[in-house]
Amino acid sequence: MLKSTAKLDDRSISLRQDLVRLLASCRRGHVGSAASVMEILRVLYDEKLRYDSSNPAWPQRDRFLLSKGHGCYALYLFLAEKGFIPQDELLRVCTAEGILAGHPEHHIPGVEFSTGSLGHGLPVAVGLALSACLRQQSHHVYVLVGDGECNEGTVWEAALCANKHGLSNLTVLIDYNKMQCFSTTTEVLDLEPLTDKWRAFGFAVREVDGHDAGALSRVLAEVPFGVNQPSALICHTVKGRGFRSMENNPMWHHKNGLADADIEMLYKELETEA
Repeated sequence: MLKSTAKLDDRSISLRQDLVRLLASCRRGHVGSAASVMEILRVLYDEKLRYDSSNPAWPQRDRFLLSKGHGCYALYLFLAEKGFIPQDELLRVCTAEGILAGHPEHHIPGVEFSTGSLGHGLPVAVGLALSACLRQQSHHVYVLVGDGECNEGTVWEAALCANKHGLSNLTVLIDYNKMQCFSTTTEVLDLEPLTDKWRAFGFAVREVDGHDAGALSRVLAEVPFGVNQPSALICHTVKGRGFRSMENNPMWHHKNGLADADIEMLYKELETEA
């Protein structure tokens, strides 16, 4: 099985510093999941997605859904960086004065669909991709799902539908960090052989180190991976990547009441990555 061995570069470290600043204001959230998906979102928003942040409803935009909505702190960083939302909204996460909640909601500019209840993102993405085909529209649909989320039957029902309709305009990215809420995916409900499963459901499948921005860029440049097939990219990641105390630690699935000492510790752990 492929494992993530990539060293974090300066941009990835800077993004995680921004993540800690966000945490310093709200003191809670699914920070491990946000660190897990950071490079995936980085390459999508820096290079791959077609969008206009001044016109979030631009009809020609690519559609992106963060199905594992609890990883939304990473998404919020990019929505602010790319101009969908003001930077100061990051200081009001999970407050009555702000627009950013603990899961992404569709009223936020740049968010296509409210997610949080796992298993819903891929079915919606399939509908969006099928609609684009029927309307002869050229945009692509990307959806990022969690590995624990793949325990949901709706994921596989939607996968069957995507194959039936030959949705080559649909790409599923799987954040395969091998952890879920309280333990490993192997212990809770083993997903292996995951690559074979997606292939058996009719997807053209690739695997990549999900923290290697260069590798992600190269493989996403090849989308779609097959003819008249939906694509699946299994991204091997580490939950909490970049923070030594957080990596592969189920206690960091969600944190509440983070103290100043916790914030300082996270900053210091990033210094060892530089």
